[in-house]
Amino acid sequence: MKHTPTIRAELDSYLEQKGLSLAQFGQLAGMNRGIISAIVSGNKSMSVNQLDLITEAMGLPEGEFYDLFIENYIIDHPPNMRRIEPFLFRCAELDRLDAIRRVVGAIMDNLLYSPKLFEIAETLLAQGRHAAALLLYEGVAEAEKYQHSERLAVCQYRIFTIQIGDDQSRNIRAAAVFEAFVERLDESDQLDALKDLANVYRSLRKWDKVDEMARKMRAKAEIQYSMKHEQRSRERDESVNKLSRPLFVYISYADLLCASACEAKGDYQQALQYTYAYADLGWVKETTDEATQHWIGLFQNWAECNIYVNTLLSGEISVLPDYVEYIAASKVDNEMVTKLLNLIFAANRYQLDVNDILKRFEMIIDSFVQQSSSDMYTKQVIPEQYARLSYELAYYHLHRGTYDDGFKYLMYSMVSYHTLNNESYYINCIGLFEHFRTHAVPETMQKFSKFIEKVWLDNVKENGTANHCG
Repeated sequence: MKHTPTIRAELDSYLEQKGLSLAQFGQLAGMNRGIISAIVSGNKSMSVNQLDLITEAMGLPEGEFYDLFIENYIIDHPPNMRRIEPFLFRCAELDRLDAIRRVVGAIMDNLLYSPKLFEIAETLLAQGRHAAALLLYEGVAEAEKYQHSERLAVCQYRIFTIQIGDDQSRNIRAAAVFEAFVERLDESDQLDALKDLANVYRSLRKWDKVDEMARKMRAKAEIQYSMKHEQRSRERDESVNKLSRPLFVYISYADLLCASACEAKGDYQQALQYTYAYADLGWVKETTDEATQHWIGLFQNWAECNIYVNTLLSGEISVLPDYVEYIAASKVDNEMVTKLLNLIFAANRYQLDVNDILKRFEMIIDSFVQQSSSDMYTKQVIPEQYARLSYELAYYHLHRGTYDDGFKYLMYSMVSYHTLNNESYYINCIGLFEHFRTHAVPETMQKFSKFIEKVWLDNVKENGTANHCG
């Protein structure tokens, strides 16, 4: 039978080796002699705080005995949340995800611990410790997978939000899993969940899914908006206050999303109809507060831009000068990439010469830097659009013989789409490069070859494929 070592045996051995009395070690650790004695004799369990003091006094790294702590005081004892909770927080601080995983595995066969672990996960999420929180949400979700509870749905929402990142292949899997849980969420959470799903699908250019999520969000938001103004109640107000945006925004944003889907499919007239819908917000009842005015201003600004865009893309080239002046007068922010993308897309579609226009915005294009954000639109849609802007600029320059600029933007796009793990657009970049390969200078060829080799070696490492080159 395997003998499990104990922390008290390790401590007893250390005291013997160093020739220290309990009182002397207690002074080193800043602990009472009686507590040290009780721990060594096995008459007292210990807290993670006491364990950290003992570990430090022994001159060992932080968390050295955490595996033994799990064995001695969690697995070998009935779970005690007063002991487990501070231990989980401490593991999160030290990024000991392995220890958190073991604790969750040891106690989650009992559903009674789900509420407390969920509460701990929410606190960790608020602290920005996403990896640790994810393990707890996953543990609770696994334990409650047959319960059909709202807490299970919230866990799945949190898991989805944490997992969404640069890898678009992973994002589409996360979205597909979470989508099945949206209807189990609280009414207000459903609106934010549908908004987040729509933005992820938008970044993936899954336009049918964008349209589906938008229509669901609009229907639910319209019902809630009607109830809000027909049934004034404290409970209804509290539900609305949980939303990340004013309630009317979800209705108008659904129209904006539907317009984006129509535009992407080339139905510019229908896109314009949706755009006119979210431009006209005279139906909004809350018009005096600052938040409402802020959002109304945003929608009007977006509508002005998108009316230009859809008119231009439908073939009315005469609006181009007005659109350019609109861009020039705009604030330089994350939305600028979308405005410039539409400009260059129209130029490529209708073979327009926009050299002078690009020269005008050259500094903005070349200095555009992504800003980190917790908002799903800024995290997902903007990076994809920047990669596509680079591709469209590369296409424009290469087809006009300005090869240095063309290959520069093509490399930006290729690296971006590789980071996003978007295989289709990454291959498009390679195809465009191959089409113009004969115009690439040796330095460009070398950069391209090195990058392709790096992608290959990364794939070898990730997939475990044999690399016979050594």
